[in-house]
Amino acid sequence: MSKNVHNDILGAIGHTPLVRLNRIVRDIPATVYAKVETTNPGHSIKDRMALRMIEDAERAGLLKPGGTIIEGTSGNTGMGLAIAAIVKGYKCIFTTTDKQSKEKVDALRAFGAEVIVCPTDVDPEDPRSYYSVSSRLVKETPNSWKANQYDNPSNARAHYESTGPEIWEQTEGRVDHLIVGVGTGGTLCGTGRFLKEKKPGVQILGIDTYGSVFKKYKETGIFDKNEIYPYVTEGIGEDFLPENVDFSVIDHFEKVTDRDAAIWTREIVRQEGIWVGYSAGSAIAGLMQMKDRFREGETIVVIFHDHGTRYVGKIFNPEWMRMMGYENIEGPTARELVRNKKAAALVGLEVTASIADAIRLMGEHDFSQIPVTQDGRIVGSLSESHVYACMVKDPKLRHEPVKAILQKPYRFVDIETPVSLLAPMITPEHPAVLVKDFPADRTYLLTGYDVLGVV
Repeated sequence: MSKNVHNDILGAIGHTPLVRLNRIVRDIPATVYAKVETTNPGHSIKDRMALRMIEDAERAGLLKPGGTIIEGTSGNTGMGLAIAAIVKGYKCIFTTTDKQSKEKVDALRAFGAEVIVCPTDVDPEDPRSYYSVSSRLVKETPNSWKANQYDNPSNARAHYESTGPEIWEQTEGRVDHLIVGVGTGGTLCGTGRFLKEKKPGVQILGIDTYGSVFKKYKETGIFDKNEIYPYVTEGIGEDFLPENVDFSVIDHFEKVTDRDAAIWTREIVRQEGIWVGYSAGSAIAGLMQMKDRFREGETIVVIFHDHGTRYVGKIFNPEWMRMMGYENIEGPTARELVRNKKAAALVGLEVTASIADAIRLMGEHDFSQIPVTQDGRIVGSLSESHVYACMVKDPKLRHEPVKAILQKPYRFVDIETPVSLLAPMITPEHPAVLVKDFPADRTYLLTGYDVLGVV
């Protein structure tokens, strides 16, 4: 009987193809292959570790017949767990964040899972976070088990025992660089550890996103909360340090912007005909940024984690791309506004400052809008009109802290955003945006007045 015949769908996990990339990597001197994990039953690499976590929990007596699997997931791990749960007879409850695509949530529910959507912009310790909610549910649900993909060693072990050996065999040991987006750390560190044992000179290159803590921690050993702010990219980056991220295995982290990741994801589809998700675009963007590291004759393997069907409503939706400012449109960009000194560098106010301080600061700088920070992180905003209305209503507020009248934080946009896409983002309800120059780590405040001269 053929080897490609299985007793159930779980037998189809792994043994994914290695596909040479051609057009999209024409500027890279090395040979580049993609490990295309979309051929797994759940259309993502997470099927590998989901099954391994369940099987190890069964062997350890942590997951019992008829039990409930609980996990916080960005979607793909949940899918892998849900598929295995159907075959093995378990229930599933998943928590996720409100930044994840609707397609991911709908898919989890299609596989019979209960899905609870939690806010993105809260600390992991916050009781509303998807980490905290999943931990609470384990305590409240009889006969339940939390997979805990971030700290569960079965995650990295799955890739050490399957993904790594597959890449080694498929490249006949000629792999020189492995490039992977890092979220839980299991894929990069499990695969990377195997490859380094076989060939110590292999470079293990992690892709991080702006708003995540990995790169700075690797380079300095400092966990800097000021690095953390909401980002759009799904599946990579974190605001804490998962135990599966073994920094000793990783040689370098490369940060990639949300905008570049989205643009490159679409280019993979258009140039290579491989329908992949957001983290694949991050990996290719990082590859391009690191091109000076690579030499002719070397072999690079990039892991494409998941399928583009997860992002039909986002990256592959032109309206969403325009709304986010990610479309490539000719004309001036936010960078040119900043370069022409039409926008000042960011001046913020701590949340503990008084409303009188805010009024004074606005007057000194002639600001109509000002961001409000807490320990260096932007947590809200104040507009001149809002402060005025509050003071007219209750003059005694002058000596209260600004958090008493705090408004929502301004939206972050990339400095390469075309002005024609930026202008519609500034409305009476959202009177300013924060323009971020990610590589330079500079932030600028733009109001409608700043863009009037170029629209």
